[in-house]
Amino acid sequence: MPAMRIPSLAAVGIFALWAAPALAAGGLGECESMAEPVGAPEYQSAPSAHTLLCRTGYVLSHNDKMKVPDWVLESLTPDRFKKNVGREDRFVPDPKLVLDGRPHAVDKDYLHSGFDRGHMAPAADMTWNKTAMEESFYFSNIAPQVGSGFNQHIWKYLETQVRDWTKDRERLIVITGPVYGGSREPIGNNKVTVPKAFYKIVYDPEWGRAIGFLLPNEKLSGKKFKDYRVSIRKIEDATDLDFFPKLSRREQNILERRKSPMWRDFPD
Repeated sequence: MPAMRIPSLAAVGIFALWAAPALAAGGLGECESMAEPVGAPEYQSAPSAHTLLCRTGYVLSHNDKMKVPDWVLESLTPDRFKKNVGREDRFVPDPKLVLDGRPHAVDKDYLHSGFDRGHMAPAADMTWNKTAMEESFYFSNIAPQVGSGFNQHIWKYLETQVRDWTKDRERLIVITGPVYGGSREPIGNNKVTVPKAFYKIVYDPEWGRAIGFLLPNEKLSGKKFKDYRVSIRKIEDATDLDFFPKLSRREQNILERRKSPMWRDFPD
């Protein structure tokens, strides 16, 4: 028997097709439809200086102090995984992020740091469009991740699972970002922050379901990302972000208070 859907969560626009410039705080411009019907994350308290950026395949809020994105939101549909273009592997400074005439982060910051250049919106989600692929390698979409055991393994397996879930559904909203703190020194001349953990939230607008993961930024054994399921409320507490702000308080409580069971490949 189909699971009961939460009322009033009908999916609307899928995603914006064209990139836009940096946005004023509070507005997503052409990327507004990516976050519907739940809305983009909002800061629960006064945030650090940040820049909203609307891109072809995602929208993000870049933390201009930490030099990494606070959150990156994608609107995924099955047709996003058409193999129209290959992986670019050309990491470049974000042309929209310049501080005192210098980029916020550059490739040299990561060189010999011991950390991978970790995508928040994965390059493998961007094979449908050349511009989307190129923009996914902007450093505004990148954060330092432990390589072996994390970025190259368990985190990669989680990203693959999200794509597999998308292929069986009409649309998924995916929100990814860092959790700050810990004792690691920033890397490079630009002092790029090394997060202590990373989160990923996946929301199905058709079925009104959400699942959250919180993984420490360290070498983890195996593929069992399901062991790192947490409630979305726990991610909110760790990040000072409010997810799903356009939903009613009742709807948010249903989605956020409890740790979701592991999703199967198909809805019940």
